[in-house]
Amino acid sequence: MLKIGDQLPEITFQLLNDEGGTTPTTHDLFANRKVVLFAVPGAFTPTCSNAHLPGFVANSAEIKSKGVDSIICLSVNDSFVMKAWGEANNVGDIVMLADGAAAFTKAIGLDMETGDFGGTRSKRYSMLVDNGVVIHLNVEPPQGGLDVSSAEVMLTQIR
Repeated sequence: MLKIGDQLPEITFQLLNDEGGTTPTTHDLFANRKVVLFAVPGAFTPTCSNAHLPGFVANSAEIKSKGVDSIICLSVNDSFVMKAWGEANNVGDIVMLADGAAAFTKAIGLDMETGDFGGTRSKRYSMLVDNGVVIHLNVEPPQGGLDVSSAEVMLTQIR
């Protein structure tokens, strides 16, 4: 599993925005930037839609005021679902990043198998990344919840 001090692996993602589809790489998203990345098990799921994503939306300005260049929400969903979920939640400039085949999620060891619920998904986590290097990593325990990966926790870690 990824740990503090590790460099993020080079992966190509899917991103759909108003201008169309793109395929940014880890380098494109994280090089020479301070980024908050948070991941959810699935778009439009209860805890993700009712608490995790809204927390980052509500705290986006304060997070960015601490020198963060970008906030990224990642899920093992396709780019169409991520775009629709972002629109449904008025995410502003939060990047809704698709990891459709779970390549990034598997590469960092934060995947979980949910069987018939949805197959391979991401564990719930948040991280602060500076120039592609993990500075803080907050992974929720297997039993679930939103205790360590929330926007409020991340705010206390950004310096």
